Amino acid sequence: MKLNRLIQSIALAGLGSSVVMAQDTAVPDAEDAKVERIRVTGSSIKRTNIEGSLPLTVFSKAEIDAQGITSAEQLLMQLNIAGNSSDNLASNGGIVSEEQRGNNGVSGANLRGQGADATLVLLNGRRVATHGLKGRAVDLNSIPFAALERVEVLRDGASAMYGTDAIGGVINFITKKDYTGAEVSAFADTTEAGGGNIYRTNLLLGAGDINKDGWNVFGTLSYKKNETLEGTDRAFSNTFQPERGLSPDTRGTPFATVFNRPAAERNLIGTGLRDPRDGLNMIAINILDLPGGLGCENGGPNMGPYDERLWSSISSRYACAWDYPAAARIQQPMDSLDFISRASFKLSDEHMAYFEFVGSKVDVSKAFEPNQISPGAVFNRSTWYPVTGASYNLIYTALANYFGTSQLNYGEPIAYRWRCMACGPRQIDTETKSYRINAAFEGIISAFDWDYAVGLSRASSTSNSILASGYHYTDALQQVLGSGLINPFLFPGQRQSDAGMAALQAASADGVRLYDGESLMTQLDATFTGGLGFELPGGEIQAAIGTDLRREEFKFNGDQRAQMRPIFNAPFDNANVLDKVSRDIKAVFVEFYLPVLDSLDVSLAGRYDRYDGFGSTTNPKVSFNYRPIEEVMIRGAFSTGFKVPSFNQLFNGNTESQYTGLDLADPATCPGAVASETIPGCASIRPVEIFGGKPDLKPEESEQKSFGVVVAPFDNFNFSVDWWEIERTDTIRSAPRDVLINNYDVFQANWIRDSNGQIVAIDRRFINSGGTLTRGIEIDANLTGDFADGKWRLNLNGSYIDTFKTKGLETLPYSPNLVGEYVRYFNLPIKWKHTLNLSYTRGDWSHSLTQIYRDGYKDELPVSVRNGSYTPSGWNPNVSSYTTYNYSMTYSGFDNLNFTFGIKNLFDQDPPFTAHQNDFAAGAAWEPRIADPRGRAYTLLLEYKFM
Repeated sequence: MKLNRLIQSIALAGLGSSVVMAQDTAVPDAEDAKVERIRVTGSSIKRTNIEGSLPLTVFSKAEIDAQGITSAEQLLMQLNIAGNSSDNLASNGGIVSEEQRGNNGVSGANLRGQGADATLVLLNGRRVATHGLKGRAVDLNSIPFAALERVEVLRDGASAMYGTDAIGGVINFITKKDYTGAEVSAFADTTEAGGGNIYRTNLLLGAGDINKDGWNVFGTLSYKKNETLEGTDRAFSNTFQPERGLSPDTRGTPFATVFNRPAAERNLIGTGLRDPRDGLNMIAINILDLPGGLGCENGGPNMGPYDERLWSSISSRYACAWDYPAAARIQQPMDSLDFISRASFKLSDEHMAYFEFVGSKVDVSKAFEPNQISPGAVFNRSTWYPVTGASYNLIYTALANYFGTSQLNYGEPIAYRWRCMACGPRQIDTETKSYRINAAFEGIISAFDWDYAVGLSRASSTSNSILASGYHYTDALQQVLGSGLINPFLFPGQRQSDAGMAALQAASADGVRLYDGESLMTQLDATFTGGLGFELPGGEIQAAIGTDLRREEFKFNGDQRAQMRPIFNAPFDNANVLDKVSRDIKAVFVEFYLPVLDSLDVSLAGRYDRYDGFGSTTNPKVSFNYRPIEEVMIRGAFSTGFKVPSFNQLFNGNTESQYTGLDLADPATCPGAVASETIPGCASIRPVEIFGGKPDLKPEESEQKSFGVVVAPFDNFNFSVDWWEIERTDTIRSAPRDVLINNYDVFQANWIRDSNGQIVAIDRRFINSGGTLTRGIEIDANLTGDFADGKWRLNLNGSYIDTFKTKGLETLPYSPNLVGEYVRYFNLPIKWKHTLNLSYTRGDWSHSLTQIYRDGYKDELPVSVRNGSYTPSGWNPNVSSYTTYNYSMTYSGFDNLNFTFGIKNLFDQDPPFTAHQNDFAAGAAWEPRIADPRGRAYTLLLEYKFM
């Protein structure tokens, strides 16, 4: 095999990765030297490990450690081809959207913005179980990250090899195959500003030489702890920035706001109070914000005035607000314990057997703002603040001094909206236990000189979520509030009575299990690969054939208490209880490697899958690489893919969620459905939204295309450019609100009305609807050289998204390009991301400096800007770009001891400001899908080998 300049430079520079792979890649001196052939992610056929024909990005353990990365979630946040969706814990920190419900404690992998359920995650080349609560995506927190040897990321569709979910690409986490000796490591990642520290320790033991003894057994045990980072721990986490278009949309405050009620529900202010200033009716009044009052800021921490202009609610001009988004934890505390063990046996010179066990236990706790108490069906007149309450006269007098006594109903209870600080923050604790058992045989069938690999595995993910603080039994809470023992009108420094706190404690629902679930997968797979004996001008035709038999099972349990006593605002999910549903998958696949010429290789692959309940699907793939001259490689691929509906998407029952925004209007009377008090027919509505599954859903389908070039004009310089396109059809999603609005004539039945014609609900259950079109370009460039007896390397790796379009119906044209536009919930399609790394090695010392860049985008419009009623003076429609720098230094000069010191976010860069609405997304004035909120942090890794 001739090793030309292109291949050698690829090997020496580690092309396609941010890792120097030279130490792992042997480059023979002689042209005819024998080169080991290995199987890599994306192909079943063994190839030389230096051919570089696949768009594969490889991260070694050394590079991961040098960057201070301690989890798969952190790796994905730095990976340029990863999407920017709500896949990390910080994005799921509070009251989550319908698509995220049940994602407690989950971190997902999302390549090319296709979603965590359209990105295939493998562990040592085989599937693992999806998360037990949702059953739609693999939880990255269950991956034994400390035991990894490398991570391979296939930047291409791969349904022709792996089946469902491999639309955005494939991430293969690869652990050690054998180990002899003993090693211990400890890692600390501490922030300069405090909070959010991360610690990890790992023990690795192994014995037996596979070549001498015929066996090897090793095991590694890791413990990791993420400490809490509260929203109030960082100054940028602050939504009281009204001049920039951001202010909390709540009138539920620690010092309560008085509210009106309909005429039939007698209360202190009746249906509202006429403002002496202009005669307008005021419906929400906080006495702190009245003319001459103390000011909202004096009502308690994180209180401020409610911005009635920003939220187009002039009737709330005397209301106060509270920074509830900043009450959510930015980094959820997490404790994880994982273990992996592998026993390998050399049965003969040509046959191996191994048994592998992987297990993990992950505990995550998320906490967010205390419950809001509002007058209505739950908290009716009997629960309002009584005339006997200690602060009743204080409220009455303040209102009377401004509005006059004639408008007030003294003696009637006070209806109010209050943030129940005495109740404590709402907290949900989630425990997830996962395992996979795998037995496999590998070897060579000598009669045919073919390799084989056969494996049987069983994987499980079991998860449960439990209520902790902040939740109370509804009947007991109603009784406590109505008694007057709890005072919603306390100033800072004042405290609730002992009797009131005791009554609240008695009403606590701490420890009640919300729900639990389990996802199971049993897999039997076999692959055979070798030469066909037919020669082409470029060499022998290689082939692979295999089968994949799987059973997927899922069960979900809701509230299992014998007496289901209601708990206020507890997010139970009883409508979605599933009693162990399952499906069987039978698949066969084939792949051919055709060396048509010395300079042209073509690969053909195809897979046939048959699913219970869906029928069958066949997905082909064709790819090539062509080397017209020694310094250039051209590569390309075309494939189709598919994604089957999850069990939740098929079988979930109906659940209802109150729409809490102020920006929605009736699309029948208000084109565009943008609420405005000044436009007839565009009054704000807050209907219930209905979510649920549909058993008649079809699989999604996709087409993937790619074309790229690899160029190595000099021995010390190379670069690659790859264009790609993914088009998806029949996408499965909760019926998008904008689709229902913009196509109201088609979806009138989804807008459910009462007998008076008023919208009371929106049907947003899962549908196959329309599709998406995404295009982008990925680049990688490497320059190496010598300096001062050492070696340096400069690497640029970037991802450019050119196109992201959607369509609500197959018959409709695609939307305008959404790249650079704000998108709620799902992938935020920023145009450009890159990492620029400079590394230098001399003797026992290694240094690395990395720039991480994330492009800016158009911000979400505030309600008043969207409806044209008011534009804040400092409103900027553009969210700034985000750039951070990481530095690390490694020393390996001690016997058996290595240490790595690093500084993350070297210049302590805060996340850029964003005014997105916090009723629909996490992050108080910052975007957790883009930025790291921890600030400057110092890392230290110590590794010691005993033997």
